[in-house]
Amino acid sequence: MDNIEALSPKQDEFVENKGSRHPKGLWVLFGTEMWERFNFYGMRALLTLFMVNSLLIKEADAAIIYGGFLALCYLTPLLGGFIADKYIGNRNAILIGGSLMAIGQFLLFISASTFSGSIDSAKMFMWLALFIIIFGNGFFKPNISSMVGSLYPKQEKSKLDSAFTIFYMGINIGAFLGQFICPYLGDVKDASTGVRDIFAFKWGFLAASIAMIIGTVTFFILKNKYVVTPEGRPIGGLPKHNTSEDFEEGETQTAKFSGAALGITGVLFIVLFFVFRYLLVGEFGFKAVEMGQLIKGIIYPFIYAAGISLAFLIMSSAENKVERQRIWVIYIVSFFIIFFWAAFEQAGSSLTFIADNQTDRNIFGWNMPPSMVQIFNGIFVVMLAVPFSLAWDKLRARGKEPVSPMKQAMGLALIALSYFIIAYNVKDLGNSGLLAIKWLMLLYFIQTCGELCLSPIGLSLVGKLAPKRFASLLYGVFFISNAAGYALAGSLGALIPATGDKFTKAEQIGVNLQDVLDKKVTLTADQAAAFEKAQLPLQNPTFAGFEIHNLFEFFMVFVVLCGIAAVILALISPILKKMMHGVN
Repeated sequence: MDNIEALSPKQDEFVENKGSRHPKGLWVLFGTEMWERFNFYGMRALLTLFMVNSLLIKEADAAIIYGGFLALCYLTPLLGGFIADKYIGNRNAILIGGSLMAIGQFLLFISASTFSGSIDSAKMFMWLALFIIIFGNGFFKPNISSMVGSLYPKQEKSKLDSAFTIFYMGINIGAFLGQFICPYLGDVKDASTGVRDIFAFKWGFLAASIAMIIGTVTFFILKNKYVVTPEGRPIGGLPKHNTSEDFEEGETQTAKFSGAALGITGVLFIVLFFVFRYLLVGEFGFKAVEMGQLIKGIIYPFIYAAGISLAFLIMSSAENKVERQRIWVIYIVSFFIIFFWAAFEQAGSSLTFIADNQTDRNIFGWNMPPSMVQIFNGIFVVMLAVPFSLAWDKLRARGKEPVSPMKQAMGLALIALSYFIIAYNVKDLGNSGLLAIKWLMLLYFIQTCGELCLSPIGLSLVGKLAPKRFASLLYGVFFISNAAGYALAGSLGALIPATGDKFTKAEQIGVNLQDVLDKKVTLTADQAAAFEKAQLPLQNPTFAGFEIHNLFEFFMVFVVLCGIAAVILALISPILKKMMHGVN
């Protein structure tokens, strides 16, 4: 935080120092978000491994829980954004959210400290922790993002792509620190035997809690001095203190939703919930009690139904054709982003399991912890964020900058390419071969380039297109695409086929796992019980009617989904450009 503390603006510095490239409040928000991402990504790196190894939850269920958790983390910003816009303001929402997340991480520390005495009690602490973190993130996430755009005068809104890329670098410095320190403390294996210390996870969760406390206190201390408009007025205060200067000329200052629109939205949500429930789990009722089915049948339909019904509600408040079409652009782009995050968020589930079970993680004689492998994403973002920001600035100066939806199509194409490369390299591994870690490093490099084309640009796009009166709510809408993507990520991550460690465990039971998967043998009652205890699959997973036999087929699912989405978004980008009415 030295770069912030060294800056001491005068009361009217934002008016006097017009040569300043970015206002100093950006660096306060940068630092606050950095510590929050340390907390979130550090926990994310450990969560599925903690569930599988300490709480003895099956990998497929852990992937579903992980996807549902992340999805809800990006659904609650709708609620947090609404409450901030209507009642408490951005600043208070950030302080509440940060405090809740610190408490949630500490409860994970308790769960990881008590599971040896009672797994059921530890699971209860874990569920409570995840519940609190979900709502903390909902208050924090949309409100800090929406404050970035308010730092700039109206004539400098073109700087937002660059500003959000710098802001995104802060996110990923935090991610890098969290993904290094938390796994270093919490994902520990014996150097000689390779046996994991399942009691070490607690230290990673404790580090995440401390990081969130630092971020919240930092924002509390610096917000009044730096987080102000170019004219020096506070940003993100109580909504009742807003003035006409906080809004675009002629724009309504309060979001108004009619009773009829609210009623229709409620009915639409209920209908869609049960439609999606039937599509996902094959039933309208609530007979299934297995954890993975509960999450797929309740949380996922809730997210998908909320996204669509909310689209109707916001559209009902649009005041003119230009505003309506700009909001439509946010929704259309958000739909395509779902496929990006479904692929990208395999980092915390299927890619972590592969790093743990079927990857040679040796780097110059050091065996990297599997939960730390995803750190390469944070490293590459920190390295590439500024070059990407400068590249967009130069292209803009030459009049050759791609429109925002085209940038996002590029991001989708890059993530499809990353999975195509990894699919080719796992094709001949078999059941015992190990993937060289360099290929996972390359995957994260390409995905990072895709992420920089897509995520900060999407944040910037919302900042430029969203009406001020429900800006935080529309950031919540943008994050619901993340939520839907994470929900899909959980479903797709659960499709991972048996990796090498599963075949080894089956051999120890005296069974050839491949024969079981190919339906060539029938297990005895004792063997079936041993399979259940060892968390071994009895059949190959299926997707859209196709059976997935190996990692090559698993990764090709992401190649096809993201590739098709990239092509379609690229083709409709000229149409979206017209609908943006001059916003690039």
